[in-house]
Amino acid sequence: MAEQKKMVEEITSMDVDFAKWYTDVVKKAELCEYTSVKGCMVLRPYGYAIWENIQRIMDGMFKETGHENVCMPMFIPESLLQKEKDHVEGFAPEVAWVTHGGNEELEERLCVRPTSETLFCEHYKSIVHSYRDLPKLYNQWVSVVRWEKTTRPFLRTREFWWQEGHTIHATAEEAQEETIRMLNVYADFCENVLAIPVVKGVKTAKERFAGAEDTYTIEALMHDGKALQSGTSHYFGDGFAKAFGIQFQDKDNQLKYPFQTSWGTTTRLIGALIMTHGDNNGLVLPPKVAPVQIVVIPVASHKAGVTEKATEVYTRLNKICRAKIDNSDNSPGWKYAEYEMKGVPLRLEIGPRDIENNQCVIVRRDSREKYFVSLDELETKIPELLEAVHKGMYEKALNRRTEMTYTAHNMDEMKDIADNKPGFIKAMWCGERACEDKLKEDVGVTSRCIPFEQESISDVCVCCGKKADKMLYWGKAY
Repeated sequence: MAEQKKMVEEITSMDVDFAKWYTDVVKKAELCEYTSVKGCMVLRPYGYAIWENIQRIMDGMFKETGHENVCMPMFIPESLLQKEKDHVEGFAPEVAWVTHGGNEELEERLCVRPTSETLFCEHYKSIVHSYRDLPKLYNQWVSVVRWEKTTRPFLRTREFWWQEGHTIHATAEEAQEETIRMLNVYADFCENVLAIPVVKGVKTAKERFAGAEDTYTIEALMHDGKALQSGTSHYFGDGFAKAFGIQFQDKDNQLKYPFQTSWGTTTRLIGALIMTHGDNNGLVLPPKVAPVQIVVIPVASHKAGVTEKATEVYTRLNKICRAKIDNSDNSPGWKYAEYEMKGVPLRLEIGPRDIENNQCVIVRRDSREKYFVSLDELETKIPELLEAVHKGMYEKALNRRTEMTYTAHNMDEMKDIADNKPGFIKAMWCGERACEDKLKEDVGVTSRCIPFEQESISDVCVCCGKKADKMLYWGKAY
């Protein structure tokens, strides 16, 4: 497709400065605002409306799989956090501590939750006694705090909003099935709701969540060729249960340790939407989470009957989708640019000539295609077009990922690709931590995941040349 005319001049072109483009879009679309606390953000109404739609749809998917919502405290006593050694060591550098209550120093420091495994374990110990109490399939929607050094809106902030699922099971098999099931829920959500294609796989031991036996991930590729971890699911085995003394009486009257999982996604998904689908005019939002799915814009609204007809059309549309009408005195051109920038999937234009012809003009945000649609067919045509927008966005993102996925057979090829061709790199790995470290140090890439769908690129490690039977996705990441 030919390069489209740039409609919003205040947004830096992504090929000039991608980081500045991202910040411009976040600010111009009024998704969030900075605060006096470094690394913390105000989620503005438009940004929060996107998060609400993500939350609503995802929460429904969790409930369909039998999960219930709970809410744990914000604070974790230091002694509780210390109970699982690997877990506390993994989070120690990012923990924010409360040391005073009012003017009095606390007897024990309180951690502002970076994650809630320890709180759930304390709760499980109180409520799980018999196999009849299992499984517990819980989820919570909260904010957490991790004291990041380098921050960027949505992608990495000191406080962020997320959901964290926590489940506990009688057998390892049940817990392992749950871990994969929830990873698949995330992948389904990203692809069928956010129109973002993802690679599913398992993390290497180096990249595992602190305290987990296995961490599974979905990895997405952004417009600039960097990877974004978009959701993770962790299998804990019985390690946390043993650390916290959680036991239950099984059907054979024996005391046993249960097995646990946790899984989470965050407001980082909004960053993923921006960087996967956005363009030089701003946001391009997938219809299922767009706060406004179609905006009605009267053209020549000073002429008789135009405003009334536009309002009538809006009223009809609002019964089948999230619609908005803009009756302001701004020019149609200004309105086109405004809603382009906000990523509204469809724009409906209606003026005197359209009314005479019993039609309207509908423009797709993703492709800029124009359609002349009879006013009698709106109720059937609009849902079709919204679905077409989702499909078009997904296919465009998938094609870009395919074009930006490369294969390397040796270190020279790895370096050349990493330096000159942003994207995923598929390469074989022997399984040794030393090679993983060397690739990060010498090439500047990290292991993204060992994909479930394996390919045999060669039979030797891209780094050391020794025998290898695992193909990994590597890349630079946010």
